[in-house]
Amino acid sequence: MNERVEPAALANGRPLAPLQPAAAPLPSDHPKVAWGRVGVLLMNLGTPEGTSYWPMRRYLKEFLSDRRVIEVPRLIWWPLLNLIILTKRPGPKGRDYASVWNNALNEGPLKTITRGQCERLQAAMGESVVVDWAMRYGKPEVAGRIQALLDQGCDRILLVPLYPQYAAATSATACDQAFRALMDMRWQPTVRVSPPYHDDPVYIAAMADSIREGLAKLDFEPEVILTSFHGVPRSYLLKGDPYHCQCHKTGRLIREALGLSPDKMRVTFQSRFGNEEWLKPYTDETVMELAKSGVKRMAIVAPGFTADCLETLEELDGENRHYFEENGGERFAYIPCLNDSDLGMRVIEHVVRRELQGWI
Repeated sequence: MNERVEPAALANGRPLAPLQPAAAPLPSDHPKVAWGRVGVLLMNLGTPEGTSYWPMRRYLKEFLSDRRVIEVPRLIWWPLLNLIILTKRPGPKGRDYASVWNNALNEGPLKTITRGQCERLQAAMGESVVVDWAMRYGKPEVAGRIQALLDQGCDRILLVPLYPQYAAATSATACDQAFRALMDMRWQPTVRVSPPYHDDPVYIAAMADSIREGLAKLDFEPEVILTSFHGVPRSYLLKGDPYHCQCHKTGRLIREALGLSPDKMRVTFQSRFGNEEWLKPYTDETVMELAKSGVKRMAIVAPGFTADCLETLEELDGENRHYFEENGGERFAYIPCLNDSDLGMRVIEHVVRRELQGWI
């Protein structure tokens, strides 16, 4: 049978107006179809299913095989990836993940937090939408979650890449994966994609408030605060990727909201690998230089991450803490991401409600 799945009421309590007259009865052999609802799919980067060799290898292979992430010609990259990187890297990387692993749920922190964001957003939106979540690499897979929304009658879906700043290697590849799923569907849902929100006042205010809260919990005042963003090769900027500019604008707006000087709060880029030049200044080198120059107290925040993960918990709060202390620094603090906190959910809900205008 045909089934128009319609929520009972919107968030403001008013009943939904019918979208069209009731359909005439269909033949008994007509396939069952559910339609009439709105879905929201939160999409984040991904995480391995385990920290041992083979789960790590599968995750790294999917991630590092993405042409959006690695733009090196395949003739060069394929043997390097399959014969060297996927042989040597899963072990050490698995140990890094194990240091931040959510052992209670047997999953990476990114998965735990993204699920929490989904659940809190669903509670905030009520029956007006169906909220789900997916990972670009690993599980839950984007195609499967889009199908799950369709099965619940969502013929309009808002895709929400959980990246405040746009980059081809993050926002675009998440959308690529969703569009691949749509290519296999006979009845495609109508789709919207939420834009980056790197300069949205609600996001900037939430980041500033989060930093204030984090600093208030410290028993020292940082001499310097770094806003560290995930790096990309500099060649991506030269090819037209707006990521570098959006990161710097985010950093400037947060700094101005906090009333800090450019020397007090600086933008840096982390997580580079390989021999190619990446966006500068590098976070690790800056941390070491600050310590060597006599800075004794510092803090780091990661505005480009909507959820804490390996790159924040292990790299920033672990590796860079060691770099600072080993080079003369004394007091170091990492201020957590917005995650599924009240401030974080204020941002996500704001973006979703803004982009759903006209649908709900």
